[in-house]
Amino acid sequence: MTIALARPLRSGLAVPAVVALVAVVTFIGLGSWQLQRKAWKEALIESLEQRLSASPGDLPARERWASLAPANDEFRRVKFSAAFVPGAEALVYTSGSALRSDVSGPGYWVFAPAQVASGGVVVVNRGFVPEGRQDPATRAAGATTGDADLVGVMRWPESRGVFSPQDDPGRNLWFVRDPIAIAAAKSWGEVAPFFVELESPQPPGGLPRAGALKVNLRNEHLQYAITWYGLALVVVVMFGLWFSGRAARSA
Repeated sequence: MTIALARPLRSGLAVPAVVALVAVVTFIGLGSWQLQRKAWKEALIESLEQRLSASPGDLPARERWASLAPANDEFRRVKFSAAFVPGAEALVYTSGSALRSDVSGPGYWVFAPAQVASGGVVVVNRGFVPEGRQDPATRAAGATTGDADLVGVMRWPESRGVFSPQDDPGRNLWFVRDPIAIAAAKSWGEVAPFFVELESPQPPGGLPRAGALKVNLRNEHLQYAITWYGLALVVVVMFGLWFSGRAARSA
């Protein structure tokens, strides 16, 4: 009787059991990966908050620029004296900013080359202008001449996304914050491999609108981990119910 009962139970059991086991292992693996991502994201947020809350240090000297790297230097606050090149700027389209709560698009970042007093040219994101204020003549009060003491945050060029529109140098319109590409197209000469997001000073008239960056990275990895672990539990329960029903029918 025991042998007769065991045979129908074993028949057709292997495939569902293997499928359930693979699903459970996969879901648990994905949940554990999300917990690792959570720890990485928390460490990243802490590091960025420390850098953005630190007092600004001197801009690294030109001879050190080639050795700088995003892992160690991005989001560092810096101060330096520089003079903006008169009449030179590029507009980078933005629909808003995750790091600037005071900015809502659509609008444009105003990128401009600045001759650093200690040597070299750094492209500076002078700040945000709303739609309709692209023409410098509409914000003439914000034009600056001569050396100015600047405070800002070091950033590295963005990578062009799959869906990023093509830049239009003829209209002075760009869609990726890449100071090297912009400088090459605008004939600004050799520039630093990074750019600086300007915090201060604010220009007369308020445009372009400079401002401080704030960390606002989404950290929902715990919810994702719970979801994956929950799916693993669902598979275990469903397989248990299926197996119990099969055993009852075979009794």
